[in-house]
Amino acid sequence: MMTIKMKVTGMTCGHCEAAVTKALEAVPGVERVVEVSREKETAIVEGDAFVNELVTAIEEEGYQAEPQS
Repeated sequence: MMTIKMKVTGMTCGHCEAAVTKALEAVPGVERVVEVSREKETAIVEGDAFVNELVTAIEEEGYQAEPQS
């Protein structure tokens, strides 16, 4: 199982964090959403999901995302 960290911009409130969390939980291969933080502009998930699918799920909610190493 991998830990995948992404930079997420555009989140301004708790509702934003909840929307990103829910979107990530729906991506096939995500075992657990570790953290979604507007302050840190990060999202961290564990599992075997494809990074491009995680980015797409976040962008479909209206936020910008990119993988971080």
